[in-house]
Amino acid sequence: MMLVCFLACVKSGRAYCPIDVNVPLSRTEAIIREVEPEIILTTEPLEIDSDRIKELQEINEIISTTDGKADSSNYVTAEDVFYIIFTSGSTGTPKGVQITRDCLDNFIKWALCLGSGTAQEKVYTFMNQAPFSFDLSVMDLYLCLYTGGTLFALGKNVQVDMKLLYEALRRSGINKWISTPSFADVCLADPIFSGELLPDLTDFLFCGEILTNKTVSRLKKRFPGANVVNTYGPTESTCAITEINVTDEINEKYSPLPVGKPKDGTWIRISDENGNAVVDGEKGEIVIIGDSVSIGYWNNAEKNKKSFGRTTVNGVEYRFYRTGDEGYIIDGMLHYCGRIDNQVKLHGYRIELEDIESNLLKIHGIIQAVVLPKYRDGKVSSLVAGVVLSEATEDEKTAAESIKSKLKMTLPEYMIPKKIKFLSNIPRTNNGKIDRKAVGGVL
Repeated sequence: MMLVCFLACVKSGRAYCPIDVNVPLSRTEAIIREVEPEIILTTEPLEIDSDRIKELQEINEIISTTDGKADSSNYVTAEDVFYIIFTSGSTGTPKGVQITRDCLDNFIKWALCLGSGTAQEKVYTFMNQAPFSFDLSVMDLYLCLYTGGTLFALGKNVQVDMKLLYEALRRSGINKWISTPSFADVCLADPIFSGELLPDLTDFLFCGEILTNKTVSRLKKRFPGANVVNTYGPTESTCAITEINVTDEINEKYSPLPVGKPKDGTWIRISDENGNAVVDGEKGEIVIIGDSVSIGYWNNAEKNKKSFGRTTVNGVEYRFYRTGDEGYIIDGMLHYCGRIDNQVKLHGYRIELEDIESNLLKIHGIIQAVVLPKYRDGKVSSLVAGVVLSEATEDEKTAAESIKSKLKMTLPEYMIPKKIKFLSNIPRTNNGKIDRKAVGGVL
């Protein structure tokens, strides 16, 4: 029904803004205040008192009393906004990325050929692992709808129960696996995850975080007939804009792995701190130029001025986006090196560390807070927070659990630090900023 609601919105000429059922109510309310929607469609109960809400029962009643046809002249088209996905914001307030119909169309046109290729006349079964509020789901959802395929969705309850997960995968008939690398790593923990479990699988399509050589090797051994495709792209560029089919030769030649070459209609520029292009092999900020770059953040002129702009390529004007990601280009392929600022990706979710810190400081008794990522095998495995209390606590374990419980009222589960450590002070640099390197030594 979420998909029915998405299509109802865009066929009536309106963008949709998906919010996951697990997002805390306060964050949901903040997004609603920001977007000011004419209508709120809920497929699950929502504890908000508003005459704009249409609950599932009413949605079904509307469907039963209409012929299901929509006037095509009303459809979202061209530069109309198709969807808005909110991502973590450094001020503690999420920011909404606006993606137009043209952006989505240009992405689909390219993504159809990822891996073994998805010709329009073929019908595939696509796996949906990411929630619809996470832009990775755009890949499986719209490639599936465009080709008339089947979307096999793995609910959160299935993903956290290995027995249910493997039972679901066995009956799925999946051809196209679309997920973060971390989810594949979880599945690889059991030998049952192999070509025998998924005999129809042709392609692993990964995005959202770093794909390691080790993961590729294990997948190649378990699924010798499947392609493993690495992609890269922030929400602001419509899901993904580079790709590489990681063959055995590529896996042996490069470590870490490249994220590949940009799609047609997209160009990658690596810039130094002054905005000047650097030579191949030199690290700098990844700037994306092309026909699937967002028109900007919803109602955020200051951030748009800093992150977006326009430039000309081959006589044609395109939008560009300064990603804040660090990378370099070798052999015509982009290599991703992580964040320049304090944004990280954990299990595919993009997280501003300052977002968590801002919410920690809202908790009574916390006077200073810092959040850092912990790495394993070259990627973020968890988050740890260091806090300074106004009054020392004798029971740190109970205090930590209390802080986590309070954070869950304002932040999604994936943004809750795994560990909370109590500090007497937080080291800072000479200019007054948190010295994250020094803090890392004590966390």
